Amino acid sequence: MNNGIGIALGLLFIGTIIGAVMLTDKMSVEIPEQQVASSNGESSKEVLAYNPPSMEDVPEGPLGEAITYGYDLVNETYSVADPYVGNNLSCTSCHAGAGLDQNSSSLVGVTAVYPQYIERSGKIVTIEDRINGCMVRSMNGEKFEANSEELKAMVAYFTYISEGIPVGADIPWRNTNSMDDVPTPSVSSGEELFQQSCIACHAGDGAGTGPNTGPALWGDNSFNDGAGLARISKMAGYIKNNMPAGGEGTLTDQESADLAAYILSQDRPEWKNHDKDWPNGSKPKDIMNKELREKVKDGTVNWDEVLSKN
Repeated sequence: MNNGIGIALGLLFIGTIIGAVMLTDKMSVEIPEQQVASSNGESSKEVLAYNPPSMEDVPEGPLGEAITYGYDLVNETYSVADPYVGNNLSCTSCHAGAGLDQNSSSLVGVTAVYPQYIERSGKIVTIEDRINGCMVRSMNGEKFEANSEELKAMVAYFTYISEGIPVGADIPWRNTNSMDDVPTPSVSSGEELFQQSCIACHAGDGAGTGPNTGPALWGDNSFNDGAGLARISKMAGYIKNNMPAGGEGTLTDQESADLAAYILSQDRPEWKNHDKDWPNGSKPKDIMNKELREKVKDGTVNWDEVLSKN
């Protein structure tokens, strides 16, 4: 009797061991790869989907009215915010589709990355500060008052189209319009290419054919030389990624650099506070201000120095 009980207990113990081994093997096979990576101290980043809400789904009421007004301000800044604008441009001139075009300096997610430190300002900048920075530089105009309906509406719109983007997220469609290594440009080649390929939208004199169809690239109705696009690296990167319309990405780095140098060597409104930008140092050398434009015109510009990162 005792022998039978002993044998039974022994078999039960052996069966338990075998079952545990089999269960362990099964678990090791079924653990998802992501969980294994996490257990090893590694993290897997989920790529953000580009899925901004539609303007057709804007809520009713005061918030919806503010969002819609913000959309109009972004899309038709030159007319809707006329008292504050000093040229014939809109936010859409650079941020296509009121900032909803994923491939053209999209503004989707912008409220998820502000406040942030901006080297040019040398301080922490809020989304309101950033909007007003564009108003005085890209729009060559005036800042919105701190509690103005215009500023509130633009923030409401940007917040709406940024819905679902986590604060601090890595947003893959941001900051893509810059060229890290700009080849030495040829202004004459840029002029030739411009006259061949760009005048249908931007006119032969760069005055443009419309803020959202072919914005002014130089002259009184264009951005001033304190705007981001007044830098060779930024303009070349923007041209490379966004021009020509319908043939984006077909220009070479050299062609993009040539066009950028030609466009930025033309006269445009002057930013009066260059001396206050980059107060903590590291000021880039490729800002095409009046001094550099004059050097291009008289043939004394040193492109190696302009494009140097040292």
